[in-house]
Amino acid sequence: MNFFNTIKKIAAPQRLLLAIAVFHAQSVWALLPIEHWREPSGARVWLVQSAAIPMVDVQVDFDAGQRRDPAEQAGLASAFALMSSKGVRASADQPALDENDLGEAWADLGANFSAAAERDGLVFSLRSLTEPDLLQRAVALAARQLGQPALPEAIWQRERARWQASLREADTRPGSVAGKAFAKAVYGGHPYGQYPTSQSLERIGMADLQAFEARYLQACRARVSIVGAVNRQQAQALVAALLAHLPASAQGSACPALPEVPEVPPLTAARELDIPFASAQAQVLLGQPGFARRDPDFLALLVGNHILGGGGFTSRLTHEVREQRGLTYGIYSQFSPGLNAGAFVISLQTRPDQAAQALQLTRQVLARYVAEGPTEAELRAAKDNLVGGFALRIDSNRKLLGNVVNIAWNELPLDYLEHWTQRVQALTTADIRAALQRKLQPERMVTVVLGAQAPAPAKP
Repeated sequence: MNFFNTIKKIAAPQRLLLAIAVFHAQSVWALLPIEHWREPSGARVWLVQSAAIPMVDVQVDFDAGQRRDPAEQAGLASAFALMSSKGVRASADQPALDENDLGEAWADLGANFSAAAERDGLVFSLRSLTEPDLLQRAVALAARQLGQPALPEAIWQRERARWQASLREADTRPGSVAGKAFAKAVYGGHPYGQYPTSQSLERIGMADLQAFEARYLQACRARVSIVGAVNRQQAQALVAALLAHLPASAQGSACPALPEVPEVPPLTAARELDIPFASAQAQVLLGQPGFARRDPDFLALLVGNHILGGGGFTSRLTHEVREQRGLTYGIYSQFSPGLNAGAFVISLQTRPDQAAQALQLTRQVLARYVAEGPTEAELRAAKDNLVGGFALRIDSNRKLLGNVVNIAWNELPLDYLEHWTQRVQALTTADIRAALQRKLQPERMVTVVLGAQAPAPAKP
């Protein structure tokens, strides 16, 4: 029996035990301190030591997400993330691995490594058992994939063709068409409103992917968040090994500053888009630019939106539009703050002949809510729900890691989680109303209605 098959036999039962342990993990994690430091390479690290299960979750983030894509090459960050799993280059003491070799190597280790381009960041995620030999091998393989991607031309040609076919198919779906139109109208020329197209992907070649790698993937640009059964010394060794193949900055631990991404421009007037589309359901979207995640109104708006349309069946929009009038099966509202101002959106589907009525009622509910704010009863119910559900936000390594990443990206205090419930409980109806009025302008929003039925002409 070879070494890798032995590892498979070791890892399989451990994975089962870990799944059980994660399911029963306790919310005591909220009380675990977050440690933060900067490595000699310039990488910034956030660590939560959690010895409950012998596993570690690591996320490495770079400010190289979709908001950094040139308009004519929308999809560049996603293309690099996609290609990072298609093989690694040979090094002095290691042979090259193609995409099949790479997949088999991760399966043999019983570990996971993935890459994704999100709106703000290029994200690499590692999950592994902390058994020393397994973890060392997993980190070494992840380091190669992170710092030595092969970027094979033939594979990119294949993946680009698949992606372009997928985009053509997406443009036949009403939700996709409405969402793209809404984003373009809300964000204007800001990168948050960009979507890859067949043409933009055609403009991405190997030289572009290599230039992207050289520009953004440097150790000094890395934010590394770690949650798991490792101490600080082990975490430092892990980070050093994980970033070992990334180039060092010419300025030592300091990286040259990246250009500022412009702010999302505010809307100056209402805009309505009526898109003809043969669909069983009309798609209705109403919204505007919102706010950045670092905004001090964040928690007030989180609670306020929960009451308006983010709280499911308890929300005001659901009560008014679905339960009272039966105009939709589902309606929700959402803020999506990022490093720049993400959109506020109210979304619903309804019968094509009811679209105008549903939209009119939605606008009325929104305008009244922004003007008056929530009632005391609504605020009390929202607090009970959000505070009562807080433990579910941190009940696994992976969820806790997401919260640590949020703190890292948005420069939040290290004790942010510890005081979250107290800050929510301290909010008043006046706080919610004032925050809503600072951020929302119901009289000048973007409205997209796709697939509505035109009114029948009047009979003579």
